[in-house]
Amino acid sequence: MKRGLVVSAPSSGAGKTTVTLGLLRALRRRGHAVTSAKTGPDYIDPAFHAAATGHPCLTLDPWCADATQLRARAVGEGDLLVVEGAMGLFDGASGPATPRGYGSTADAAAALALPVILVIDAAKTAQTVAAIVAGLSTYRADVQVAGVILNRIGSPRHAAMIRAAVETVCPVLGAIPRAENLTTPSRHLGLVQAQEHGNLNSFIDVAADAIEAHCDLAALAALAVPVAPGTSSPTRLRPLGQRIAVAQDIAFGFSYPHMLADWRAQGAEILPFSPLADEAPEPNADAIFLPGGYPELHAATLTQATRFAAGMRAAASRGATIHGECGGYMVLGTGLVDVQGIHYPMLGLLDVETSFAARKLHLGYRRMTPRIPLPWGRVFRGHEFHYATILQERGEPLFTLHDSMDTDLGPAGLRDGRITGTFAHIVEPMV
Repeated sequence: MKRGLVVSAPSSGAGKTTVTLGLLRALRRRGHAVTSAKTGPDYIDPAFHAAATGHPCLTLDPWCADATQLRARAVGEGDLLVVEGAMGLFDGASGPATPRGYGSTADAAAALALPVILVIDAAKTAQTVAAIVAGLSTYRADVQVAGVILNRIGSPRHAAMIRAAVETVCPVLGAIPRAENLTTPSRHLGLVQAQEHGNLNSFIDVAADAIEAHCDLAALAALAVPVAPGTSSPTRLRPLGQRIAVAQDIAFGFSYPHMLADWRAQGAEILPFSPLADEAPEPNADAIFLPGGYPELHAATLTQATRFAAGMRAAASRGATIHGECGGYMVLGTGLVDVQGIHYPMLGLLDVETSFAARKLHLGYRRMTPRIPLPWGRVFRGHEFHYATILQERGEPLFTLHDSMDTDLGPAGLRDGRITGTFAHIVEPMV
């Protein structure tokens, strides 16, 4: 039976992604058939996980999916599942009936009945760490904190001070010294993508070396418990079509593996192509999906991608279903203004123009209700995370959006026949 555990922290920035990557690679070295998952809305960390394990990383978002959906995905291949949490252990979306938050890493751990390993940034503290661990351990009865990894330790004496205090609460599984080579690069939406990392395998190996040198891997693996089984089949997002061309490169990297896997499981064929390489979608595709990503960093290349543009316009002319999310939505539009204020013409399949010259953060979970019938479902849960502003958006809106507080955010996205797009990412159909 597959066993698992959750890696979390009191807050973002504690180093849990680096610790998780090192842990995944170190466990793999020890012969475990290890797989991984990431909680919350995240497209970037999962690609790093996949590089560490050699397997696709699961997305387990308890705001978007119920316990049945989470469990059904978690019990897949492999014998050991390591789930990396998002933000702090109990950080979730606000809701009218959930003052403590909802959709947190703790919610995922409770749904899967998995123990939590805390990564604590100890760089500027000492015995106070024990109080933090004690508070996190007792905040919810359905969440078990089973161990602690101390990160960014300054010296052996520093580690001994903290260890003595924390072990009055729960086991300390390791103490990792501060190291400049264990820092991951970042940009405005989080980590630089895995494909852009200059020497990713070496970085993961360095992280694994640190885990092996400073953590008790055997004790950590022994804390994993069987993943709670699902009781029924999960609800799946219906495919966009039978043969779906999916843009996949560093400008269009934000597609969830579970979504593509669900489409394949329902009989759809996935046909990857690269707009940045000026590849057109397969001419026999009856649907095209342009995921989000960073098209604003590659706008000049996309403007000159004539085969890509011709293929997209040919697909629109033959009546293919075309959907773009976030970055894909911007590329379906008439134009994109980059951070330097330079305007680049896009495909012109939807009447929307966007800009990064004056950035504004749009962030949060979304309940997405189609304003017209859609072939791939009725109501969805998803999220929005971008800095683009809309200069112009004309046409028939695609969705009505509500946030996690059930506030009506009004119409969003556009539809023109079988061509649709929105800044919000679809994650799961609502049950």
